[in-house]
Amino acid sequence: MSEVVEELAVTPTVVSTEEKIFNAERLVHEELANLPQDACVTNSFQAEDMIVLHMVRRLLPDVPVVFLDTGYHFAEVYEYRDRMAAEWGMNLINLLPELTVAEQESQFGILNQTEPSRCCGMRKVKPLFSALEGYGLWFTGLRREQAKSRAALKEVEDFGLPSGKTIRKISPLTEWTAKDVWQYARVHEIPLLKLYDKGYSSIGCEPCTSLPTDPNDPRSGRWGGQKQECGIHIQAG
Repeated sequence: MSEVVEELAVTPTVVSTEEKIFNAERLVHEELANLPQDACVTNSFQAEDMIVLHMVRRLLPDVPVVFLDTGYHFAEVYEYRDRMAAEWGMNLINLLPELTVAEQESQFGILNQTEPSRCCGMRKVKPLFSALEGYGLWFTGLRREQAKSRAALKEVEDFGLPSGKTIRKISPLTEWTAKDVWQYARVHEIPLLKLYDKGYSSIGCEPCTSLPTDPNDPRSGRWGGQKQECGIHIQAG
């Protein structure tokens, strides 16, 4: 009898997709009730970000949608961004780095090949952290299942910017699986990036994104396996 009790005690609770959706939508509602005027959603136009945006826009249709326009994205990403921005009437904000691709490559060479972290810092991290100064609430599409580096991801956390300002970072899909993501997109008829149909599971800048090398690691096709994160989700100092 004691063995049965012990087994029951360690059996993980299975949460249905419907429950996860309910919890995510409730979290979005609760957070927007506090700081609706200071909210933004970062969007790489991957599936998770589109789902979070879909939830937020139900309550805040004109929420700022922040896209990091590195100049290195796949043509498919730009086409999808423009199409969905028009169809959904997004309040789209395209963040540009200080240097154009041509200027950066002229001064520093092809950093995405020689120093990918420096390239990410210049084209993603610095522009985003600067833009986030204007907000108090930041919604993301992060999930724990996406990478080992996100295993300890929290739904809600205080995020420190380089200036010393702290904003509230919300990740409603923390516990979701890829299956949950596809099911939500299907039910709500959200069209997704065509690159998924080609086998990509995590999509960033084109020079640093390849098909996954490990079927159990969605981000194994990023940066040639050199790293897992670009840096925008790593707190300053």
